[in-house]
Amino acid sequence: MRLRSLLFVALATAGLAFAQAPAPAAKPAALSDNLPIPDAPAPATSKAWLVMDYATGEVLAGENVDAAVDPASITKVMTSYVIAAEMAAGKVKPTDQVMMSEHAWRSGGAGTDGSYSGFEVNQAAPLVEMEKGMVVQSGNDAAIALAEHVAGSEAAFAQLMNAYAKKIGMTRSHFVNPHGLTAEGHVTTARDLAILGRALIRDFPEAYSYNKIKELTVGPITQPNRNLLLWRDPSVDGIKTGHTSAAGYCLMASAKRGEQRLVTVVMGNTSENQRAVDSQALLNWGFRFYESHKLYEAGKPLAQPKVWKGEANQVAVGVSVPLLVSTPRGKYDRLKASMDLPKSLEAPIAKGQKLGMVKVALDGKIVASAPLVALQAVEEGGFFKRLWHSLLMWWQSV
Repeated sequence: MRLRSLLFVALATAGLAFAQAPAPAAKPAALSDNLPIPDAPAPATSKAWLVMDYATGEVLAGENVDAAVDPASITKVMTSYVIAAEMAAGKVKPTDQVMMSEHAWRSGGAGTDGSYSGFEVNQAAPLVEMEKGMVVQSGNDAAIALAEHVAGSEAAFAQLMNAYAKKIGMTRSHFVNPHGLTAEGHVTTARDLAILGRALIRDFPEAYSYNKIKELTVGPITQPNRNLLLWRDPSVDGIKTGHTSAAGYCLMASAKRGEQRLVTVVMGNTSENQRAVDSQALLNWGFRFYESHKLYEAGKPLAQPKVWKGEANQVAVGVSVPLLVSTPRGKYDRLKASMDLPKSLEAPIAKGQKLGMVKVALDGKIVASAPLVALQAVEEGGFFKRLWHSLLMWWQSV
């Protein structure tokens, strides 16, 4: 409630009316909420790691988050994203028959050192089953077969991977294959991988749901999901493991407890078990010491500032996307909100036009901000109204 009252005071000072329901009031703070947050349990042997708040995309803690790393089989999350996006565009269907080509079988099948799905060479399977073989069993052969089906070749599919990576904000990644076996120029970062995991969960929840399948049978072969956290923590519902000699043991994990979701990335660890142990520690730390809040809904009026020379005398302003914030647990009531709007607004004003900013601070530091936009258009008033308002504006300025 305090955030609402503080914003109300700020708006009232500017002569504006508050019209947005506040976020739910926080529970009384525990004694430990008044203490400094302890450092995150940094993995001792990882090349890079982080904890990200899914709701806001904020990195809560991490090391070497923008350093170039080999993604290994976490690459397949990007492959899943491309397939889901192409499916959403109507270019492929879950019922498509995907051929396990001889190239896919020889390059990624049982005869190789990497993980494989078990689909028979020169035999077809429904796309959705082939994708599960790639996701659950981390089948390199399935990844190649899917890439060939969607784009014609691995090289062409890699171009789609890089285009989609750019679109979702992965600024330091470059993919050259759909499976993640070590290749020159095939690199990413811990931050980019977290961005990717967040995008798959948000944009394609059905494709993401395959990551929580604990085991899959293809023909006579049953293989378990290599994400050990699926058995250890019921809140974990994904996402992907990876391992090569160059990359080490890697894990991107995600868990949801209540309404809060976190994403963790651990790259270059020393063993399958250690990457799970380190990821579990990071998840527990993030859930214990941070919380997410939705402060304001998109499209709901925050204020009704006066408009000069318009058909209407006021314009409703608000945010175009929900305003979210990550805060240390128990610190919600210390948030302070303010709104920056021009002293004078004149018509015409277009719907969606940026008019100012709303900012939320914690202990003097800005923790969230968003543009304030007009929620409806305000056309120019008639000649006499514009003339009268011009005189009033002049009179108030002298």
